[in-house]
Amino acid sequence: MATSPPPKRRRKNAGAKVTPSLPLLPPVVVFAHGAGAPSWKELLKNAVGAVEVVTFDYPYLCGGKKRAPPKAEKLVEFHKGIVKETSEKYPRQVSCMVSAEEDIAASAILCLGYPLKGSKGAIRDETLVQLKVPIMFVQGSKDGMCPLEKLQAVRKKIKCETELYVVDGGDHSLKVGKKHLQANGLTQEESEMNALEAVGSFISSCLKP
Repeated sequence: MATSPPPKRRRKNAGAKVTPSLPLLPPVVVFAHGAGAPSWKELLKNAVGAVEVVTFDYPYLCGGKKRAPPKAEKLVEFHKGIVKETSEKYPRQVSCMVSAEEDIAASAILCLGYPLKGSKGAIRDETLVQLKVPIMFVQGSKDGMCPLEKLQAVRKKIKCETELYVVDGGDHSLKVGKKHLQANGLTQEESEMNALEAVGSFISSCLKP
């Protein structure tokens, strides 16, 4: 396992009067899981102390029929709707998400196996470089859809804080081969728990007042 050290944060408005904040509440996580990640729901909930982890499937994946995905804009609108419903259910969970008119603001973003490399080899970083909240990437060292050297180059272009946790021997779904696990004296569950421990630390640091 390897982690890159998180960049130091700069203190802003040093000496300025600080207004007392509301008591810190447990976070709410909206988890847009991929094919291999549904089992992470409870693990994430325990790792970050979440009051709830909300999961969902996009409409084109439901109904048992394989359909081509719609344009990204439609998926984004559906995703935003889920976040808005969740923020209305937990109106004081502002430390995790805030709904302001049509926009959604989150306190942090967690990417589990980010598909940085497109099917034709293009690097898909347009969205990442526009983000303004802390991002954590959890990536397998053998994930062909996100070569680590490419991700490191993208991280240098991102203006907000980023953190990377590498699952040694992990693929795109963060699964580690049996031989690699045996060679390192680990189980798949232990590998996942190590990653979740790092995730928990990251989320906690983002939610500090």
